[in-house]
Amino acid sequence: MQSTVLLSRGADAWTTDIEDISASGVLVRKPDGWAYGIGALFALDMVIGDNLNIHVEASVARVTDEHIGFAYTRIPADKEVPLWNLLGGYADRLEYFPLDEPRKNRPG
Repeated sequence: MQSTVLLSRGADAWTTDIEDISASGVLVRKPDGWAYGIGALFALDMVIGDNLNIHVEASVARVTDEHIGFAYTRIPADKEVPLWNLLGGYADRLEYFPLDEPRKNRPG
């Protein structure tokens, strides 16, 4: 399924691909010219497939050479159900994503 996101903060905006999405945030491909760090607030307009557009507010939670992880700070009430429906049975679970811990120590 094709999914893209518009990242907006003031006069700065980028369009990039969504790599992963969860109930607590979204991982996107880092666009060229990215200059923001942990904690920066953004408006995210996610377009998923042909019919779903979800607008949320999120803060930068992590930045790598190739990706940016955002944590949702505000999901409008009218977008909660579409997001949970997209996630299916995983919407009530928190994502566990340690950067340096081996896979064998992760739950699940």
